[in-house]
Amino acid sequence: MTALYLVTLAGVAAAGLLTLLRLVRGPRALDRVIALDVLVTMVIAGTAVRTAMDKDTTALPVLLVLALLAFTGSVTAAHLIEKREGMR
Repeated sequence: MTALYLVTLAGVAAAGLLTLLRLVRGPRALDRVIALDVLVTMVIAGTAVRTAMDKDTTALPVLLVLALLAFTGSVTAAHLIEKREGMR
């Protein structure tokens, strides 16, 4: 079972690195906002896998708050970008 956790963590880490690349190279602001949201999701997924691996549930409230903040930030950024595009 430990090998499965390690493979999952490696996949999440690889996805995080690719997302970080998109965050740096993204040509538009909306691409960067989406990449940042996906990066936060990768952090949440990695922490959840680590929590399952250790069988320790103390990080679950932190994961919940992080997910709510990521959602709120993404919705706010998308709204501001849409409003800015409408002003042009």
